[in-house]
Amino acid sequence: MAQLNLAVLISGSGTNLQALIDACADADYPAQISLVISNKENAGGLDRAKKSGIPTLVIRHTDFNERDEFDKALTDALESAKANLICLAGFMRILGVNFVNHWRGRLVNIHPSLLPAFKGLHTHKRALEAGVRIAGCTVHYVCTEVDVGPIIAQAAVPIMPNDTEECLAERVLEQEHRLYPLAVELIARGQVHIVEGCTQITDAATPTMAALINPQLKND
Repeated sequence: MAQLNLAVLISGSGTNLQALIDACADADYPAQISLVISNKENAGGLDRAKKSGIPTLVIRHTDFNERDEFDKALTDALESAKANLICLAGFMRILGVNFVNHWRGRLVNIHPSLLPAFKGLHTHKRALEAGVRIAGCTVHYVCTEVDVGPIIAQAAVPIMPNDTEECLAERVLEQEHRLYPLAVELIARGQVHIVEGCTQITDAATPTMAALINPQLKND
């Protein structure tokens, strides 16, 4: 099976990019990263890519008068790199309708909540304020509505007593680093299918945990 050709879009430090870089370093992993694009020239993720010998490109959104012009520059670069799958990894720009529709089914994102709960920003703060007992992260296909699209994979973590935003964010991020490479691998192996607006995963392992319960009785 030919490797899936990935492009990763970032705006910041690139820890999820690093998780994908590490996964792609395994000879058995069915994907490779051909290009990393940032809209910010000082994004730390660019250094991560360069250290791994991955081509990088900076396309500043501030250089364009219209969103569609910025999106077209992205598309031109992605097509030149022959990208099969676009991975948003902390890319802090809302992409236009034309871009999303052009890459529909080939554009994925990771979001730090259990979608459809807590779309948008400040997810950990809002989860704590809402008093939920379980948080997590989601990898999903991107559609024209923000943080909406067929869900590919999710990981859940318990919210602990006296959790802060920072503590919860750190625990969720650890799972993001596991989840994103898994979701990309499932796509690359042809195991993800969109049926009537939802994904179906074929030949995947059955989860080993029956339930995540929070809080638990002390004798559980």
